Amino acid sequence: MNKTIDVQAAVAIAAAEAMTAKTQGTFGVGGVLLDQSGNVLCSMHNNVVKNGLIFDPTAHGERQLVDWYFAERARGAALPPPEDITIVTSLDPCCMCAGAILEAGFNVVVAAGDAKAGVNYDGNAGFAALPETLRARAAASFCYPAVRGRSEYARAASGAAPKSFFIGKTVTEATQALCSLVFESTSADVMELLNADPGQDSLRDPASLPADHPIVLALQGQDPAALAYRGPPQRPGAGLAPFLLAAMQQDRLDGGSGDACALLDRFGNLLLCVPGKRAQSAIRTPFMECTRRYAQLRYELMNGADAALQDEVKRYLAHPKEGTFVFAVGPDDSAASFMNLGAYGSTMEGPLPANNPAQFQYVRAGADEAALHAWCAAMPPLYRNVINIRPVQVADRALLEALAAA
Repeated sequence: MNKTIDVQAAVAIAAAEAMTAKTQGTFGVGGVLLDQSGNVLCSMHNNVVKNGLIFDPTAHGERQLVDWYFAERARGAALPPPEDITIVTSLDPCCMCAGAILEAGFNVVVAAGDAKAGVNYDGNAGFAALPETLRARAAASFCYPAVRGRSEYARAASGAAPKSFFIGKTVTEATQALCSLVFESTSADVMELLNADPGQDSLRDPASLPADHPIVLALQGQDPAALAYRGPPQRPGAGLAPFLLAAMQQDRLDGGSGDACALLDRFGNLLLCVPGKRAQSAIRTPFMECTRRYAQLRYELMNGADAALQDEVKRYLAHPKEGTFVFAVGPDDSAASFMNLGAYGSTMEGPLPANNPAQFQYVRAGADEAALHAWCAAMPPLYRNVINIRPVQVADRALLEALAAA
C-alpha cells in the first residue's frame, strides 16, 4: 500500500488521475482516498465520458470514491470510519460531490478552485452555496491548503486545517496550475458533448416501437414497468402513483426513507421508476440511481454501435432534459438533498429547454417552497444562472393525494 504524508504529494496523485481523465476525453479531474495515516486506499478520475460517449453524468472522481468506500465496507473490508477518511481532489468539489462528501462524513483537501460549479466558488470558504444547516460541517471538513508562490495560482490557506498526519501542508504553484489547466482544457469539449443530442423536432416515441425492439427490451431490463404508464407530457398524473408507491416501499427495504424517482420522456412515457440503495452506500439515493441507470442504458446501447444506431438511440431515448424527473419527496436541507440538486445539475449540464422549465418536479414537499428556491438561488453560477434549477411540485391533485399518506 502506498503512503503519503504530504499534501503536495497527495495532490500530485490527484493531478495524475486528472491527466488520465483528460486522455480519456472526459473532465480533467482526479482524486485520491487516504486513511488517517496517509495510506492510499484508492484513486480515481472522472468517468463522465468513455469511448466518446456519455457514460454517467454522476461519475465524478469524488462521488466514485465515496461509493467505492461503502462498497468495500459492504464486502467486509476493514476500513476506518468516515471521519478518518480524507479525499484529496484536484478540483473544488461540485455541489453533487460536496453533498456526497458531507453525507458520507469524509474530510476533503482541495487543490484548484472552480468559480463556476465549485462549492467554494467564491473562494472565501464561507460555503454560502450550501444551506445554512450544512455550512459549519463544510467549514470543519473542507480544507483549501496554501499554495506557495506569487503567481495568480498562489493563495492563503482557508477552510479546515489539514489533518495532523500531513507533515507537508502546502501545494506548489506548478501543481495547482496543472490541476486548474487540465480541467479548463477539457471542460468546453465535454460540455459540448453533453449537449449534442438531436433537436426536439426529431425525437421519436419509444412507445411506438414493437415489444421485441432492442430499445424496449433494454428499457424493461432496467425497469419492468418501463412504458407501462403514459400521461400528458410534463404533467405527471395519478396513474404514476402505483409505480412511485412500489418504488418507495422498496426504498425502505433497501435502507432509505421511502423516496423514489421516476423519469418520464417528452411524450409522457414512464422510462424508469426506481428506489435508492442506501443500505449499500449512503449516497445511492433514488435520483442518483435513476439518472445513472438511464445514462448507462443509453451508453450500453450505443457503445460499439455504428453512427446510425447511435442516432436512433438518441432519438428514442432523448437527453433527460427533454422529459421530466419526478421525485416522490422533494428536496430538504440535508446533505443528500444538496447532492441530488447538484447531481441534477450534472445531468442537465446546460440550459433547460424553454418549453420545459418544470423539468424537476416532486410530489410530497420536503421543505417550504420559498426555502427550497432560496437554496437553489444560492448555488454556484452554473446551477443558478445557466441551468436555473427550480424544483416545482406536481400540479395533479390526485397524484398528490395518492402519495400524501405514503
